[in-house]
Amino acid sequence: MKSPPKPSRLQRLVPPGSLARHLVIRLMPAVLVLILMDVVVTWYFTGTISLEEWLERDLFWAMLLSQLALLLIFVWVLISGIRSGLDSVNRLSLELSQRSIDDLQPLDTADLSSEIVPLITHINDLLSRLDDAVQAQRRFVGHAAHQLRTPLTGLRLECELMLAGDLPQDVRERAERIKSVNDRMIRLGQQLLVLARADSSTRPQDSFVRSDLNEWVRSTAAEWVPRTRRAGVALEFTGTDRPVWVDIDPLLMEELLANLMDNALRYGDGAGMIRVQVGANPPSLTVEDDGPGMAPEEAERVFEAFYRAPGSLAGGSGLGLAIVREIARAHGGWWNLQSRPAFPGTRVTVVLPGPRKGARLNRLEGWKNRPTA
Repeated sequence: MKSPPKPSRLQRLVPPGSLARHLVIRLMPAVLVLILMDVVVTWYFTGTISLEEWLERDLFWAMLLSQLALLLIFVWVLISGIRSGLDSVNRLSLELSQRSIDDLQPLDTADLSSEIVPLITHINDLLSRLDDAVQAQRRFVGHAAHQLRTPLTGLRLECELMLAGDLPQDVRERAERIKSVNDRMIRLGQQLLVLARADSSTRPQDSFVRSDLNEWVRSTAAEWVPRTRRAGVALEFTGTDRPVWVDIDPLLMEELLANLMDNALRYGDGAGMIRVQVGANPPSLTVEDDGPGMAPEEAERVFEAFYRAPGSLAGGSGLGLAIVREIARAHGGWWNLQSRPAFPGTRVTVVLPGPRKGARLNRLEGWKNRPTA
């Protein structure tokens, strides 16, 4: 087997596809033209003009201005050559600026200069390893939550059987506390499974169904009427006259609405009304209450996972609004929270994109994270 031919000295100096070769190709014709112009100007002044007709001062200024003009042209040619050589770097920078925090796909090395390709190759290798680590962590969370659900369900059943019998008062109180903690752990496991389902690696958009948001919210919110009545809270629904078509995953959206309703009931202490609204332009879902609201600094953090405001009631996991955020992201939407003093209570709005051709879209296409208090 013949060994590949060794590159020539010129190829080693300016390798094919390198920025150096690109600049040489772009600048060499311009430099040759400038040299030719300089020779012509010099010949004109020295060969055709009589020194007797020109004063030395005039000749000096003419030569100076001509050289200055040539210098400016050379600088312009140099800058344009460098900028054209860095077009691929600018394209790569634009691609990175438009990516979301969850997009760890490799960077495209096409049309990049040979000096930059090794750097991008190492970055892609780092992104690949980071993506593997993130996916392994998410798989572990999903699998752990799924595996814990069975023994926790069995423990709840045992507690219910104990509470159904005759127990001393102190034993009954302990069993009720155990059941309460167990229910919280089951709910936490369900929320972790929802977060895993809403992750980009599972492609939730493959399950999107074109639905009338108006009718879907009306029927889903109606399931909360018994619970709101037990809490002494009025539930209102405000929709639109015409259908509002969106592409959604019904299971994820049901979890989104459930978390918004549960959040309003759990933390809207003293609220007398919860209103669910559907908007048409753009398609949106809003859940608001007339409770005490929250401080501006808390409104900026409530979408963080496991964050619970100081003084929050016991029983929450701090995942409710974080799940709302992830499901909104999975649908290519964004979210907004308003509270006091801008709004007398708490209002959470999730804006969804309109129907698109096909549901198999990357969840990172077009969503904008714009949570504002």
